[in-house]
Amino acid sequence: MRVLVTGGGGFLGSHLVERLERDGHDVVAARRRDYDLTRQDEAARLFDASDPELVFHLAAEVGGIGANRANPGRYWYANLIMGANVLELCRARTTGKLVIVGTVCAYPKHTPVPFREDDLWDGYPEETNAPYGVAKKALLVGAQSYREQYGTDAVYLLPANLYGPVDAEDEVVLWGDGSPTREFLYVEDCVGGLVLAAERYDEPEPVNLGTSEEIAIRDLAELVAELTGYDGRIVWDESMPNGQPRRRLDTTRAAELFGFEARTSLRDGLARTIAWYRSRDRARAAIR
Repeated sequence: MRVLVTGGGGFLGSHLVERLERDGHDVVAARRRDYDLTRQDEAARLFDASDPELVFHLAAEVGGIGANRANPGRYWYANLIMGANVLELCRARTTGKLVIVGTVCAYPKHTPVPFREDDLWDGYPEETNAPYGVAKKALLVGAQSYREQYGTDAVYLLPANLYGPVDAEDEVVLWGDGSPTREFLYVEDCVGGLVLAAERYDEPEPVNLGTSEEIAIRDLAELVAELTGYDGRIVWDESMPNGQPRRRLDTTRAAELFGFEARTSLRDGLARTIAWYRSRDRARAAIR
């Protein structure tokens, strides 16, 4: 198939593009430097160039708590407009299917654990990332509305926090007190979920992608320290916000509707990520 991946140069996008090409698809990986999807004419130029049968919309402007606090207006506008432009072009060009990747930040701040898709509208998101979360949640409404009025085959997925090779950073700043919990989904497992949804799922309801397991940020930091052999001091800056208190998804719907199941444990996924990071450093050192 001719497949378009917006955000194809990003973390999740690069892994998805690699998988799709390995499966034999003709893939266009759209990057921000080539197409500004907040502009309708630029989005249309992308669709003209790629003429896709299947679209994965992964493009987003996003960051951590600090970036969200610094850019609430930009994150709301850019994510809303990019998604709206892609959805409208899929309708206008009668694209075969659109898979929209939402965000766990769309869930209400105090969602009962585990997060169920039916809880999505039962409150306001955590304040520090609410503009981003609300913008991405609006795309669910758009997808459902376009399906109802125009028959657009658009599905909406909600992955847990992602991690894996290509995502490691040189420095990590630990904000808050380490008590909040998060659920982490290995990037290759997420890619598998996206592909399964594209192949097997054709309904309007949103679907969680995750592991259904949560870990406190403090415990996560200690696990990373163990796996990397770091024996220094970990300092928590409690003057900074914690973010949402807990996150854990109910993944029953994904298993029942298109057979998704995460296969990589957090320990194994982190070990693979650390191994990738170290191999990259060795390669750089060899070049120097």
